[in-house]
Amino acid sequence: MTQAHPAHRSLRRRLVAAAQHGLILFLYLWVLFGLFVLNEVAFDREHQNHAALQGFALINALALTKAMMLVEHMELSGRLSHLPKIYSILFDAAFCAAAFMIVHVVERVALGLFQGQSFSASMPVFGGGGSIGVLIIALIAFVSLLPFFTFKAVARAFGPDKVRAALLSWPEVGDRATLASSGADRRSRD
Repeated sequence: MTQAHPAHRSLRRRLVAAAQHGLILFLYLWVLFGLFVLNEVAFDREHQNHAALQGFALINALALTKAMMLVEHMELSGRLSHLPKIYSILFDAAFCAAAFMIVHVVERVALGLFQGQSFSASMPVFGGGGSIGVLIIALIAFVSLLPFFTFKAVARAFGPDKVRAALLSWPEVGDRATLASSGADRRSRD
């Protein structure tokens, strides 16, 4: 059996890591957009094709995953590394929300022009229209991205393995005893 060249193994590891990261981004965005669709369905259950809306959520998640990976690759918040992490979290979420809105506009205009519409007719309407609508959607996108970038910053600070273990591992027997003695399990006794 021949050994793979170290450069090939390194490239393969980076490609696998990028694919895994892209899958995580995609799943996060798909769940997020799927929830937006469910919200829309809850208000207008009679007049919409729910399967088509979920399909659009899937397609948007795929398109915006690429945009989010590009934004992350640019590492623009690196200039804020001398400040507390909350500033880079806020910056990343705001910048990514703005990038999402730009990608959405470009996507809608390109589709409209392809379908023979004028540029102005192809422009999407955000949140019912006007500058207030744009601000509402920008705020929703910003707040929706905060958990992702917060988790990313915490994983960078403490290491992804520690964060994964803290969130996904069963507590050790000693940890359960500590929780019980600290009163953390009082709700179950009340």
